[in-house]
Amino acid sequence: MIFRVLILIGLLAGLLCFAAYAWTGQIVWRHRGLLIIKWTVGIALAFFAVLFVQRLVEMM
Repeated sequence: MIFRVLILIGLLAGLLCFAAYAWTGQIVWRHRGLLIIKWTVGIALAFFAVLFVQRLVEMM
């Protein structure tokens, strides 16, 4: 549950940064948005890796 909320917040924050970049045209917002999206994808991959390992353990 916590990981799902973190992923949702990360995606929302990245979207807001890209909206700020589109609104202001400042490159710093695009860089922040990309950084947030990278971290969010990393968290999502870790979450799915844990789910995958749990399923493997259950099958054995």
